[in-house]
Amino acid sequence: MTRSEFKLEDHPLDEYPQIEVIVIGAGISGITAGILLPRKVPNIKLEIFEKNADVGGVWEVNKYLGVRCDVPAHAYQYSFESNPGWTEYYAKGEEISQYWKRAAEKYDAYKYITFNTKVIRSEFNENQGKWNVTLQDINTGNIYERQAHILILATGYFDSWKLPDYPGLGEYEGHLRHTSNWDPSFDPKDKSVAVIGNGASGIQVLPQLQRLASHVDHYVRNPTWIGSQFGGENIPENLVFSPDQIALFKSDPVAYYKYRKTLENSHSQQFAAVIKGSKANETAKEKYTELMKARLGKASEEILPKILPSFSPGCRRLTPGPGYLEALGQDNVTVISTGIERFTKKGIKTIDGTEREVDAIICATGADTSFAPQFPIVAGEVDLSKDWRAGGNPGFPDTYLGIAVPKVPNFLFIHSNSTGYGGTLIRTVETQITYAAQFIRKVSQQGIKSIVPSQEATDDFREYSDAFFKQTVLLDGCSSWYNGGIPGGRIHGLWPGSNSQSAYLRLNPRWEDFEYKYHNQSGNRFGFLGNGWTTLDKGDESDLTPYLHVQGTVDLATIHEHWNSIFPGNVVK
Repeated sequence: MTRSEFKLEDHPLDEYPQIEVIVIGAGISGITAGILLPRKVPNIKLEIFEKNADVGGVWEVNKYLGVRCDVPAHAYQYSFESNPGWTEYYAKGEEISQYWKRAAEKYDAYKYITFNTKVIRSEFNENQGKWNVTLQDINTGNIYERQAHILILATGYFDSWKLPDYPGLGEYEGHLRHTSNWDPSFDPKDKSVAVIGNGASGIQVLPQLQRLASHVDHYVRNPTWIGSQFGGENIPENLVFSPDQIALFKSDPVAYYKYRKTLENSHSQQFAAVIKGSKANETAKEKYTELMKARLGKASEEILPKILPSFSPGCRRLTPGPGYLEALGQDNVTVISTGIERFTKKGIKTIDGTEREVDAIICATGADTSFAPQFPIVAGEVDLSKDWRAGGNPGFPDTYLGIAVPKVPNFLFIHSNSTGYGGTLIRTVETQITYAAQFIRKVSQQGIKSIVPSQEATDDFREYSDAFFKQTVLLDGCSSWYNGGIPGGRIHGLWPGSNSQSAYLRLNPRWEDFEYKYHNQSGNRFGFLGNGWTTLDKGDESDLTPYLHVQGTVDLATIHEHWNSIFPGNVVK
């Protein structure tokens, strides 16, 4: 390609042109983007589109009986926005939902969000270096388009719930719902109910139904480990914080800080338990087996063989499941491990020919965990909505460091190969959005038209990931969202290492792993240097010595490294 003659661009080096960013989804990741990106990226034009009527993602959608977080609430919050007032150790869904709404309101994230809006298609225009995003207003049906330099997919792990695909699904005449599509008018009192699935939602909803329903048939498709608590930490009696404990947390920030530190440290220390053959994993297997026996009580002999896994703890995501095992041993619960053949008009028929009639079927059958987008994301010949699904090319989320995708420029993806084992999800989201801020600043300030990770770098990351997971229990043959529900399948739901390792790597992006095109007509990578000036040089009263400080106050570890001490820019304070 013939390059045109290079000409200086007439602007100072530290000028940040407006950069347009679209974020899809206003769950935890989208809220975090609405809080951090305007404060980290100068002159950003940010739009966040959400299909629901409010923020919160799964916490806005899931309203089933017993919905709560299976991570301690004090470890499921922002590092910068503590809530010392959590009322329960494993907070209920409504309390969690209110936390995220308060955070979004406090940090003014709502102003960037358009609700009740569905994304129909996103396609990258190579000539413009922009994404064309087609949107639909769910209330009016109106279809319109937006453009952005950067597209961020933040729809989360469990954005698209799905009913099971058993034959006869449409024939059943009773009450049929997925836990993520709960009918609040449904009253299970004195009804016979079937619960399919023993993932997190099945484990949570079953004890609630057992207390109300006349009988519950619990269809256990996969065995699962039920843990006590994640980090072996001390937990409050009955999982409820006393008024005195809450008052102490609120009145003594230092005491609360120490509590949070202890709690999150204990979680981060769980990484060793995922390593195959480790003492931590073997100890966990013995501990959880005895714990499950004890909690099942007299029903242990009958029920434990149906639910005790042959795979190691950690292959599927552990959940403490308060009340679940105790409910399984009640007289009005039948645990069924025989496979389902089909739905019938009145209930469910298993492969042994037994038909069990029920008034309601609750499907706790999870979501689409292929992580493939639910709408086309197209760049050239690539369409992630097809290519990332089984049978596509490559048939799984093939990402660079769980955050960018080869052949798909100006695109970032929150989650997938991103959350390290141990540690907290919220820290992962914060560090990914911070990485995104660095990515966007680079594109904006350095005149980049398109940026994309190289295939070679992506292949190297894939090779590293596969090698790492071979030494873990994650390939023990279980079915989980880690592997898209394919027993023994490739792990694409977790970072190949600890949570600390993933956060450390995101501190300093490896820009050498990317390929670039530039706005400068000549293609010169240094066109962004502009006309030789900075805005400080032209200001009569500018501080041209921001690097000087009072003797004794300099931190040598960070001197000359703060990007915003050199380019203050125009960011939200």
